[in-house]
Amino acid sequence: MTHQEFEKRMKKARDAFNRSAPVSGLRGYVDAVRKDIKVIKERDPAARSGAEVLLSYSGLHAMMAYRLSHTLFERGHCLSARLISQGARFATGIEIHPGATIGSGLFIDHGSGVVIGETAEIGDNCTIYQGVTLGGTGKHTGKRHPTLGNNVMVGAGAKVLGPFRVGNNTKIAAGAVVLSEIPDNSTAVGVPAKVVKIGNQRVEDLDQVNISDPVMQEFARLQEQITALEEKLREIENR
Repeated sequence: MTHQEFEKRMKKARDAFNRSAPVSGLRGYVDAVRKDIKVIKERDPAARSGAEVLLSYSGLHAMMAYRLSHTLFERGHCLSARLISQGARFATGIEIHPGATIGSGLFIDHGSGVVIGETAEIGDNCTIYQGVTLGGTGKHTGKRHPTLGNNVMVGAGAKVLGPFRVGNNTKIAAGAVVLSEIPDNSTAVGVPAKVVKIGNQRVEDLDQVNISDPVMQEFARLQEQITALEEKLREIENR
């Protein structure tokens, strides 16, 4: 065998090795982690270096575990996938079901208390803050969790519950409870959440400081009904 023939055979062997599923899968995984690190550095001014992000950002660690568990889940290794996701939950405080579908560029900032359900879908370039739940209401089967479009921001402590869609480029305020579909390019606030802005047009003014308490409003209505009943009883007694 000549030297040229040997080099050709070695090249073919290297190409075949690089195209093999384990190697290509590993490269894809590494590329995804690199992109996640880049995204975090772009969106978080506190991120000073790639090494800092890789070693200390729980949101990145949760996504690294999710990609592995999601691959196993899709291949039918559900128990192994769940064990990995629960291990990541214990380590990071972030629970992502391996059945969830997550696009590229997701940034989970701080992350503690984040829950993403099995049938949740998240588009590209979304940002989720601590305490967010993408969950169900317990009233649905099959598709039970929300779908987030692209470039969606969900503020700290917000709850998005049910099998509906949150549109592209939408912002959900901290502490909001979203129970129905939100259109594209919107801002939603409150409990339950209301759309207060679509595009650059304000839908309604909402006083975030002096917002009404629905529990106290219900008590007030009950008090009015009791007062009306007492007046009718007095009228009957005076006959």
